[in-house]
Amino acid sequence: MSKENPPEKIRVSIGSAAILGLTHCRLDAEPTTIYLMTYSQKRCVANCAFCPQARMSKSRADMLSRISWPVFRTGDVINEIEKAFIGGRIKRVCIQALNYPTVFEDLLRFVKSVRSVSDVAISVSCQPLGRKEMIELAKAGVNRVSIALDVPTRELFEKIKGSLNRGPYSWEKHLRALRNAVAIFGKGSVTTHLIMGIGESEESLVRMIQWCSDNGVYPALFAFTPIPGTAMEAYPSPPIGVYRRVQMAQYLITHGIAKYSDMTFKEGKLVTFGDLKEDVHRAIESGEPFRTSGCPDCNRPFYNERPGGTIYNYPRKPSLEEIGEIKKEIGAIS
Repeated sequence: MSKENPPEKIRVSIGSAAILGLTHCRLDAEPTTIYLMTYSQKRCVANCAFCPQARMSKSRADMLSRISWPVFRTGDVINEIEKAFIGGRIKRVCIQALNYPTVFEDLLRFVKSVRSVSDVAISVSCQPLGRKEMIELAKAGVNRVSIALDVPTRELFEKIKGSLNRGPYSWEKHLRALRNAVAIFGKGSVTTHLIMGIGESEESLVRMIQWCSDNGVYPALFAFTPIPGTAMEAYPSPPIGVYRRVQMAQYLITHGIAKYSDMTFKEGKLVTFGDLKEDVHRAIESGEPFRTSGCPDCNRPFYNERPGGTIYNYPRKPSLEEIGEIKKEIGAIS
């Protein structure tokens, strides 16, 4: 099959670029997914308060979260993706889409170009698209779609991503797009991102995790990372103990072990997981609740942490020593 004509340039996360042999850098943990970002000379038209790519952000244009994303020729990237997948070094490609007028056309061209040379799984993380556009992406070879809510309530959404922050998004349109995506890609093949540490309560976050699970959407959990130049640069990252509790709740809900209604909250704080001491103990010992959550084979090494610092999402199975630390972090909750 002949290659499609992809966009000329694309951004590649620095770790992914190293895996593809496009640059050289030391990797403390290798990504199992290749993370790409659509290229635009202008900033995203959205204005999410935490994002370096936001329209009014003063951050570097090559940043997303705390990761740098250098620009490469798209043809070179696709050639290396083909070789890396054949060689078993990668299992998935994830394309992060900025919001700009021609982004859908760029996504479609890139997906078709990758699919013409490889059977690698493809995820697209994008703004709310229409049903027709999502159907076109599915026909082109996209396996999963992610539409990021980022926050668990309408009020926070309007403040951080919507009209109160001069952004183009609406809570209702995001929820509708997630439901449409599930109808097109199927239950379990749609993801959303939820960021902890930007004004939500533990209870509101766990409630939204349950909504996602009930509606066939997988809720991937991330810790807020303050980035210089963004509107939220002065906000702190969440306390690790609080994050561990919500990670555990996310694991129990998404694995069908517990529901939000089983859990106890006091003034918005998660107090108990329900009558699940043995299940909680087994989950902690496995280390699985504390690994990066998201699409299959997504580990996003050090996406919201620094090597040598606090690890919120482990890109691999935690060691026995690390599980011991996790037990201390999560505390006496049951």
